[in-house]
Amino acid sequence: MKIIFVNGCFDVLHPGHIKLFQYAKSLGDYLIVAIDSDLKITGDKGLNRPIFPLEDRKFILESIKYIDVVHTFDSKEGLEDLIESIKPDILVVGSDWFHGEVVGREYAKEVKFFDRVGEYSTSRTIQGFSYR
Repeated sequence: MKIIFVNGCFDVLHPGHIKLFQYAKSLGDYLIVAIDSDLKITGDKGLNRPIFPLEDRKFILESIKYIDVVHTFDSKEGLEDLIESIKPDILVVGSDWFHGEVVGREYAKEVKFFDRVGEYSTSRTIQGFSYR
């Protein structure tokens, strides 16, 4: 079985997220998605985030047909420990991390980068940006 791993906040879902999940699932048999805890998102993105609490985000993600299981993490170290314990075949990350630190990369057999879809962005959606 080929295990694929993706992580992120996934606070306000948009078509770019679904394309990411679709792509990641196409690479293997079992897609694991890990999401940041509410406390981690608030620390990373500010007091107005997340928009949706962890339980809601987890429920929504578990309802997406491409995703097999959803895990949560509270810190960079927690994410690294999770990836180390799973040892995925492929770790899929956004291409904006191509020259950045990819947490857990040493525990995956391969890292693949996914390009942003159009102008979709959770932050832009929250700011009221129209994609029309």
